[in-house]
Amino acid sequence: MRTELRIIAAVGTLPEIHASGGLSARRTGPDMVHMIGTAATPLGGDELDIAITVGPGARLVVRSVAATIALPGAATPQSSANWRFEVAAGGELDFDPEPTIVAGGAHHHAVTSVLLAADARLRLRERVQIGRVDEADGGWRGDLIADIGDLPLLRHRLELGKGGAADDRLAGPRALDSELVYPDDRPVETTGLSASRLPLAGGGTLFTRTGLLLGS
Repeated sequence: MRTELRIIAAVGTLPEIHASGGLSARRTGPDMVHMIGTAATPLGGDELDIAITVGPGARLVVRSVAATIALPGAATPQSSANWRFEVAAGGELDFDPEPTIVAGGAHHHAVTSVLLAADARLRLRERVQIGRVDEADGGWRGDLIADIGDLPLLRHRLELGKGGAADDRLAGPRALDSELVYPDDRPVETTGLSASRLPLAGGGTLFTRTGLLLGS
């Protein structure tokens, strides 16, 4: 199944929503939208294509009503999601959905592309957990590509679980909490070997925490 979702925020009007497939959204406030699953997705073979656009001077808060569960399909374990975020001059986006849970035997690849105006504001959070109870053999890969106009801000890739470069069933991370914030002038901050907030050369910060469970 192919799922497409478009959310467009503009000054002076409620967010505009266009959806087809297994994901939709509902307006839950003047500048807030909650994403809602309308079918079991992503299953193996499914493709998700989501674009969120914030126009000049507009503000948008995006949440979800429940976690996303990636499941293996009958023909293939692989599913994919393509997320595109664009925030125009003076716009602000706060994106913080519930976690993605990759079930046993499933493999999910997420590509996130961000295009910001120089004076845009962004908080983009992603949480991933490999496996439900007694499951550990799912796999996830995430690519995060962010630009400010024509200038690169971030190129980042992480893998979790089965098939990843750092896969280790005994000690390898099975959970991720990631947050990109722009602008942000907080300095370097680390917690042990599993969590860090790093300033980016183009402005903003990237926080990354890995563990065996979300929040660990």
